[in-house]
Amino acid sequence: MTSENAVMSNLKVDLSVPFPSSREAEVAYQVLRVDKEPSRGGVTKKLALNNNLLEVSFSGNEARKVRVGLTSFFNSLQLVIETIRQFGPPEPTYNHH
Repeated sequence: MTSENAVMSNLKVDLSVPFPSSREAEVAYQVLRVDKEPSRGGVTKKLALNNNLLEVSFSGNEARKVRVGLTSFFNSLQLVIETIRQFGPPEPTYNHH
């Protein structure tokens, strides 16, 4: 294994996507977390919610596959954002007892 391959085996991209509110970030998180990366793709995607930030981490051993995963994620994220804009921010849910 060359040193170039060793570096590429550790490729990682971390993103923080800010939303206007924690509720909107939660909606995006709930929608996007169900979209798993294919296991044969060699890319791992992790999502976390931190107040109004959606934190995303992609890792893999091939830059091309990580790029494909990122492109797919951004396409899905854009759809979620456009949907929130069109229909307005989600109403908070309240438990009535």
